[in-house]
Amino acid sequence: MAGTRGEGGRSSRRALLTGGAAALAAAGLAGCDAQASPAPKNPSDDMATTVSGSKPKGKSVVDVVADFGAKGDGRTDDSAAFQKAYQHAAGRVWDHIGRTVVDIPAGTYLIRNPGALLGGTKGGLKANGLRFRGAGKRMTQIIFAPEKADGSYLCRNEDTWANLMFEQLGFRSGTPGASFFYSYSTGQAQDYRFTECEWTGEWEYGLALDGTNTNSEMRWDACRVGGAYRKAFLYSGLSERSENDRQQDQFLNYWFNDMKVEYEWGNFLEFPYGGSITCRGGSYIVTGRRPADDKEYGRTSTFFRFPRGSHYDAVQRFHAEDIRFEVRDPDVVVIDCAWNSGTVHFNDCDDTANAFKDFSDGARPHRFNVGPRGPLVRYDSCQLVGRHQYRLQGPAAAVPAVVRYDMCLFKSHPQNAFVDSSGSQAADFTRFVDCLGG
Repeated sequence: MAGTRGEGGRSSRRALLTGGAAALAAAGLAGCDAQASPAPKNPSDDMATTVSGSKPKGKSVVDVVADFGAKGDGRTDDSAAFQKAYQHAAGRVWDHIGRTVVDIPAGTYLIRNPGALLGGTKGGLKANGLRFRGAGKRMTQIIFAPEKADGSYLCRNEDTWANLMFEQLGFRSGTPGASFFYSYSTGQAQDYRFTECEWTGEWEYGLALDGTNTNSEMRWDACRVGGAYRKAFLYSGLSERSENDRQQDQFLNYWFNDMKVEYEWGNFLEFPYGGSITCRGGSYIVTGRRPADDKEYGRTSTFFRFPRGSHYDAVQRFHAEDIRFEVRDPDVVVIDCAWNSGTVHFNDCDDTANAFKDFSDGARPHRFNVGPRGPLVRYDSCQLVGRHQYRLQGPAAAVPAVVRYDMCLFKSHPQNAFVDSSGSQAADFTRFVDCLGG
């Protein structure tokens, strides 16, 4: 993976170590003989400490209001101001490194033009580092209201930027079915970080990932995911422009920390391709129901949906820890996983807030395919509602012990009735260790 990332002038680890050893050796020799003549200068030394090109002109920190004329009144179309801010940042890339922070003061900004916030199209520019900085969650609001929703994205990054940062910003869909971010990669578009951001309104996609080879390394910290999603907040493997669909399994390494995931309906994470995902801390709640049956999803809303079985190695790993889920009705699903290998782990999670409701006994909020190679499914110190559903892939005799519950509390059923395996004996593939039944 590391060998396929955009280089952007980076030194290799081997080169750094070699250079460091040489410097230490030179220092040691100088200390032993104070009269020794300095070593002859190596012409390549200058190359290691200089960068190509010229320092870009213009401010390194810009303000969309003061510098580009945005109004932030929620009525004036500020698309042009944001496009100018992005063009300024793109024009200041120096030696493949972005040199600009875009400040967005408190206010409500209406954007109608797709790609106005981030317009990295065609992949001609290869840059590392661009930062968008708001005044605070709900203090800086961007309303994206394109004339047409279908195919309209507020941000587009097509093999252009790595290391993108969005901080203390709110994003609202003003046109139901618009999308927030389209990311296409063959190795360049990666390393995104969202800190204290919020999404509201009805979206098609939050972030839609497309392409091949390392559309990954993304992190969300203390963000709120609200609104509704016709597809998913994060959808991996859009398949619109991939040169090789199987290589989309390169999508991996996503971290969600201390999140407030409280949206009306839709899926939170949907990964037809790839998947090395960690979610730690926070509250996950679906507050409503889909307005109508969907041909793919029916009425269900799923936090973690992994619908394909076969994948490359190292991209079937999911971990959830210290999360409180609310299963408010039978159509809320915590996880639906069709992987035929890999690992799924829930640690110290609780989905029993609505265990007192009549529907809870019949709920199936955790659903898995299991077969001869797994996936390996483990729950540690969890409190769980309803029953867990396992769909066997092949004869029951061919499925080894791939599921384990360790010190868990089952709210709705005793241990021997907790697993729903379509008539197969749960004991054949499930292990319970020091658990308590409802």
